[in-house]
Amino acid sequence: MKTISIVTPCYNEELNIADCYQAVRDLFTDHLSGYRRQHIFCDNASTDRTVEILKSIAETDPDVRIIVNSRNFGPLRNTYNGAMAATGDGVLLFLPADMQDPPELIPEFVHLWEQGYDIVYGIRTTREEGRIMRTVRDIYYRILTNFSEIKVPPGVGDFQLVDRRVVESMRRIRDGYPFMRMMTFECGGRAVGVPYTWRARKKGLSKNRISSLIDQGLNGLVSFTTAPLRFCLFIGFAIAALSLAYAIVNFIIGLVRYQELTEPGIMTLIIALFFFGGVQLFFLGVIGEYVIGIYSQVREKPVVFERERINFGADRNLALTIPSAPEPTATDRS
Repeated sequence: MKTISIVTPCYNEELNIADCYQAVRDLFTDHLSGYRRQHIFCDNASTDRTVEILKSIAETDPDVRIIVNSRNFGPLRNTYNGAMAATGDGVLLFLPADMQDPPELIPEFVHLWEQGYDIVYGIRTTREEGRIMRTVRDIYYRILTNFSEIKVPPGVGDFQLVDRRVVESMRRIRDGYPFMRMMTFECGGRAVGVPYTWRARKKGLSKNRISSLIDQGLNGLVSFTTAPLRFCLFIGFAIAALSLAYAIVNFIIGLVRYQELTEPGIMTLIIALFFFGGVQLFFLGVIGEYVIGIYSQVREKPVVFERERINFGADRNLALTIPSAPEPTATDRS
């Protein structure tokens, strides 16, 4: 019997966690009875009753596994750690506790996976959220997909069912801040998309704040595109051209209306000082994002530090670390 692993990250989700567990259990009872269920909940050091509820569920259901982090490591690292702990033949990388990505699509994902697709991904064609956030997300994902060497349709998130081979390939990627939704496509394989509506949250408030969304977005751009650096390059050329044109125009005005407007060169100095100062700070910020990415990578620390694991059996002490570079072979040394 094949095993389907489902990864659910959570942080202060006491209102949703039991509903999410029951929804997945009912799906496997009614539609996926021929598969074994492995539901992994990754708790990001919740401060409410989330862990308490999860432990009570795990006491009566051995197919529920729990990872409790020592502190909040953010949604990306937390979800990736759970995916790497999954042992199923197929792994659903992300099912949110609030079920904004609908669990009822899982049987269809599994059916497509059984047809030979390595990656079955959901496409958020419609979002039940405000127009501003929907527009911002759409622009971001179009930039991310259009400027990346990895071709991914806009609207693809972490709601993906991937084959065991893809998970093991992802494990070999040394990334201190993993961006899974693109990482799966980087590993390659047959892929198919399933459109769906991303639903509004029914209970509680989202823990993914604006600052966290910005951080995740910048991580995706820095990790999988050269768009920020190319943008700075083109802007630099454009500013140089405009500056040259302005200098010529200012020179002509100075000849025609000498000292009628102001002392020659004063306005030029003021504009240039503030304008180029702002441009330099912007460019330094872009370069800084890449430096942060490099710095996080070279330290090679674990993606998360765990406090405990529950229902993992012999694997309960297994800790996820960033894999080291392979030792060079005799051929490499020569």
